Amino acid sequence: MERNLFRYILRYSGRQQIVLLLLTLINMPVSYYSYELPKTIINEAIQGQTKIDGKKVAVEFPQQVYGIGPHLDQLSYLLTYCFIFLFIILILQGLKYVSNVYRGVVGERMLRRLRYQLYHRVLRFPQPTFRKMSQGEIISMITGEVEPIGGFVADSFALPAMQGGTMLVILGFLVVADPFLAAAAVALYPIQFYIIPKLQRRVNKLGKERVKRVRLLSQKIGETVSGSQEIHVHDTSNYELARFAQRMHEIFTIRLQIYIWKFVIKFVNNFIQQLGPFFFYSIGGYLVLEGQLDIGTLVAAIAAHKDLGAPWKELLAYYQQQQDARIKYEQVVEQFDPAGIIPEERQLVEPAERVRLQGELTVAGLSLADDTQVPIVDNVAITGPVARRVALVGGAGSGREELAMLLARALEPERGTISIGGTNMLTQPEAVTGRRISFVGPSPYVFNMSLGDNLYYGLRHRPRKEKVYEGEAAKERERYIEFAAMSGNIDYDPAADWIDYGDAGVEDMAGLRREAIRVLQLVGLDDDVYSFGLRGSINPKKRPDVVEGVLKARKALKEKLDADPGLAVLVERFDPDSYNTNASVIENLMFGIPYGDAFDVDRPTEHPYIREVLDRVGLTRDMVAMGYQAAATMVELFSDLPPDHELFQQYSFVSADDLPVLQALLAQYSREQLDTMKPADQNMLMSLPFKLIPARHRLGIIEEQAQARLLEARKAFAENLPDDLKSAIAFFNADEFNPAANLLDNILFGKIAFGQAQAQERVNTLMKEVMTELGIIDTVSEVGLDYDVGNAGARLSAAQRQKLALARALLKRPDMLVLSDATAVLDTSSQTRILNGVLDEYADRGLVWGVHRAAMAERFDYVLVMKGGRIVEKGTFADLNRGGTALAELIAAEAG
Repeated sequence: MERNLFRYILRYSGRQQIVLLLLTLINMPVSYYSYELPKTIINEAIQGQTKIDGKKVAVEFPQQVYGIGPHLDQLSYLLTYCFIFLFIILILQGLKYVSNVYRGVVGERMLRRLRYQLYHRVLRFPQPTFRKMSQGEIISMITGEVEPIGGFVADSFALPAMQGGTMLVILGFLVVADPFLAAAAVALYPIQFYIIPKLQRRVNKLGKERVKRVRLLSQKIGETVSGSQEIHVHDTSNYELARFAQRMHEIFTIRLQIYIWKFVIKFVNNFIQQLGPFFFYSIGGYLVLEGQLDIGTLVAAIAAHKDLGAPWKELLAYYQQQQDARIKYEQVVEQFDPAGIIPEERQLVEPAERVRLQGELTVAGLSLADDTQVPIVDNVAITGPVARRVALVGGAGSGREELAMLLARALEPERGTISIGGTNMLTQPEAVTGRRISFVGPSPYVFNMSLGDNLYYGLRHRPRKEKVYEGEAAKERERYIEFAAMSGNIDYDPAADWIDYGDAGVEDMAGLRREAIRVLQLVGLDDDVYSFGLRGSINPKKRPDVVEGVLKARKALKEKLDADPGLAVLVERFDPDSYNTNASVIENLMFGIPYGDAFDVDRPTEHPYIREVLDRVGLTRDMVAMGYQAAATMVELFSDLPPDHELFQQYSFVSADDLPVLQALLAQYSREQLDTMKPADQNMLMSLPFKLIPARHRLGIIEEQAQARLLEARKAFAENLPDDLKSAIAFFNADEFNPAANLLDNILFGKIAFGQAQAQERVNTLMKEVMTELGIIDTVSEVGLDYDVGNAGARLSAAQRQKLALARALLKRPDMLVLSDATAVLDTSSQTRILNGVLDEYADRGLVWGVHRAAMAERFDYVLVMKGGRIVEKGTFADLNRGGTALAELIAAEAG
């Protein structure tokens, strides 16, 4: 990137700056005439006087305007000049509008370009850079610190030209009007030229320090977010607050000094500016009294001087803005140009044909040092075929992890070579290394997207098939491409099909899903994804195949349950004519699942339609009475129990915070006072029975008579549902798929019975048997691929994130897979399963595995043992596993 801000501006917006300067030049003569006209209006049109050879003479009417057109009387003459003045003002404002809009477009376009370039450079940072720069610093610089630069770009040349030109026009007018007035107007400007830059340099120095402090503050905030768990675990909130307050104090002190000196500058400017009228009134007044200056010229000169202050202030503000933008730009460019940054072409070059890494792997003199130049990997040499399975073994600090990252091209060596089949891998573009080599470390990153998108992430290199747009969407896409080109942004469409199916060895998305399920089985994540799929929902119109499979599974499950009385009691199925005792009252009333937020099932009585249904069937008072009974029971049973008590957790349908409120309500009203309760209190009591599940809570409140009344209400609810609410709820239907329910509930079509031993586990087993027989297990797992993993995979466990990263690396079928402690966080069973699966998968491809236990190297073709950054032993496991070897010592240490 350009080191100088103005060179950067000219390089990417030179033409636009010329256009802005041309608009400024057009503005100058029009602006001059806007000062000349008022003098003519006052002297000639109003006073009827003009100057000829320095003498005042009367204007004779009728008179022509500028010596052309018809002869006008004095009033018509005045109005004509006034309308000309109005026309000039419209032209000036029009030019200003066009200029301001164009400046805004140029500024935003350049800001977009700068942020894009900085983000691109982040993608090219060598990995060690991220140990020195925090997320907070990078985010702050790209989002906040460059914001003023975008605004300055549009003003960089046009504003000083415009304001400076305006000043010259005004001064020119004053010189023509009277040289003494012009001299008086600018008499004190040299003092400002001398004082202001000196004061501004002090402000610039403080501004530079403020930028650094704010960047550190961003770093601190980012660190707090990342380490919030440790802060809570160790009770260090007060310590962190104190550290944050200290940083805030430092920033406050610097900003206070900036404000003080800025207002000193403003005071000096305003004071000197206000001295102008003093000179005009005194000197100009004297000249008028002496007859050397007419009153019209003095009035026009005073108006011009008043306007002179605005461009002068703008120029001073521009100087401050320019210094601030320069400081920010130089600091950002310095931070975004770390040593060892990856060349741009390495990321952008696309090979002419698909490359495969085959032949001999040759590593010579490979070395890497830390920040203090202490060797981490020291002069490593490796020779052998790529297509073999190699175990890297070594203790902590041996260089094993770093060597794996070097071979995977995740780190840049300080010296040495890595070649495959005679091709220097250090110079190959990422289109080769990033596609044909996969790497998984001990702490892989999971992106905030669906599980499937994370799984396919390694297949998205370039758009393979553009999305087709029509109508207005096509025009918008064309505008996007045009604006992207103007801003130097890439114009690829994120909505296009980016997946390289060939890398995964498949032809289309259906084949990719099948391959994804196979890879998930290999790493042991298939059961989790199946579970996610059961809890997931689909759009029936987009996945009719899933709908068909679910309905078949529902029917098959019902047949299995009905065929065995011992199984039938495990599930109470939905029946439109029966009350489901394992479902809540609100579920029984609606007999469906609401869409969106039209109905709030936690506060059902607040919905007017539900109140209308209760009133229609005469249940309103009964629900209040049942709520009173439920409240009394809850208070009696749980008021003395802590919120974390097992009984409270299992049986209470009232939160611990609500118990005191209910207790106070019961103390205020007796059972006989239900009709006199406040509406808000009635609503609170009425909401309680809606949460009751008779089979679970067994409070004797929702008995057969109440159930019959609720079935009557269910019928009224469905039959009288207003048109605007019909799309807000999906009713249960034994023959139809419920789009508002997840797959599990659709297949079950009922509720698992409370009180039956291991009902949940038995039903899950039975359900999986049914789907296996129908061959739709993989279909459900495909739905699980849409599971949202959350920010950085927060909705997944550490083991699930690790397995997902392994599956992601395997799915793109690399020629060489490099792993470093990739299974260290997993249990022993999972480690063994993945080790066996990956070794079988890579029987004829390249595998380099930095194992966390030396004994794991037994099944590999070749073993490299590292110590102190060097390879101290190499050979087969059988050759190295003997007395006195480094490998044997490591295995013995692990066993001990």
